[in-house]
Amino acid sequence: MFNIREIAKRAKNVSYGLVDISTEIKNRTLLKAAELIEKKRDVIEAENRKDLVAGEEKGLSKAMLDRLLLNEKRIAGMVQVLKDVASLNDPVGEVIKMWTRPNGLKIGKMRVPLGVVAIIYESRPNVTVEAGSLCIKSSNSVILKGGSEAINSNRVLVNILKEAAESEGFPSDAIQFVDTTDRSAVRELLLLDEYIDVVIPRGGEGLIRFVAENARMPVIKHYKGVCHVFVDEFADLEKAWNICFNAKVQRPGVCNAMETMLVHSKIADAFLPNMIEMFKKVKVELRGCERTISYDPDYIKPATEEDWYAEYLDLILAVRIVDSLDEAIDHINTYGSHHSDSIVTENYTNAMKFLNKVDSAAVYVNASTRFTDGNVFGLGAEMGISTDKVHVRGPMGLEDLTIPKYIIFGNGQIRE
Repeated sequence: MFNIREIAKRAKNVSYGLVDISTEIKNRTLLKAAELIEKKRDVIEAENRKDLVAGEEKGLSKAMLDRLLLNEKRIAGMVQVLKDVASLNDPVGEVIKMWTRPNGLKIGKMRVPLGVVAIIYESRPNVTVEAGSLCIKSSNSVILKGGSEAINSNRVLVNILKEAAESEGFPSDAIQFVDTTDRSAVRELLLLDEYIDVVIPRGGEGLIRFVAENARMPVIKHYKGVCHVFVDEFADLEKAWNICFNAKVQRPGVCNAMETMLVHSKIADAFLPNMIEMFKKVKVELRGCERTISYDPDYIKPATEEDWYAEYLDLILAVRIVDSLDEAIDHINTYGSHHSDSIVTENYTNAMKFLNKVDSAAVYVNASTRFTDGNVFGLGAEMGISTDKVHVRGPMGLEDLTIPKYIIFGNGQIRE
């Protein structure tokens, strides 16, 4: 029987010594893993095909199958992630602040690893490499629990990470894999707060709520991505059409895709007819408010209250016409998930007001929400995109896997 407690205990025991592992060894481990992925590309694709076939038989959605797929481009992406993380500055041991008190004590803050990080994720096997690489570089032990739909893909990738670690002198016990499809494993993992310092769920809202409600250790949450693009009355139409089309269509099954498009009433006549035709050509289902429906009553379905909250992860889009910037901001803060939201405008005052007042992890001016991604932001990779407000918000990268520790230098001082 698979022993969850034992792997958590091994991860904890080895975690204390990881702070002593040199940056050189960590980087060599990452580059060796990149080399092995290149070498074992055919094996990875064969294991991934097993998962895809099983997923199709189970009736997984197109969005889930897309997330599960490891094609040539995504395998190359994993290789690049490993190289990118190896190239980043090592945050472990960095002194980020130092000051001297009147009594002569020198007090500072130094970055140290979190300890043992458990990541529970669905579908996307490339998360195995992203999370593993970041934890290796930040000297954290990692416990990887992927979804049952990706068990074969995840297993081969974890084996590659462990082989690279053993080859280059990084403790392989710091990379643990929950190699079971038994759902009870997640519940058991969440009870092991004596070994696990933080848990990060990545997947559907149901998984994240389950983890948040059952974990004994701190949880860094990535709730659903109900992302908006607001086309302001001062928008450049060409920019607006391109941004909205990209945000919805380029990859609809991911958390940073646009789910609701807001349009200022003063620009609706100029913007919406062409935008609707663009979406119709690629079969985007539109659900709109009454004013939106009037632009194409035969194609646009009525939006319900639930549509404004919806994360479709599909070629479905909610559309609403608003009469002001304030109304758009209020809609986003009311119905959004505080993930990623964008304004298309040439008005500086409106842009800055949107940046200041929209309560989201990533807020854009004149750009697609699809850019919210740790690698795209230059972080090398990400553990997930946190919609929390404690410890980290937005893409969680290398530095976010460390935490400040106070260090104090004295010369015999005693407190009177």
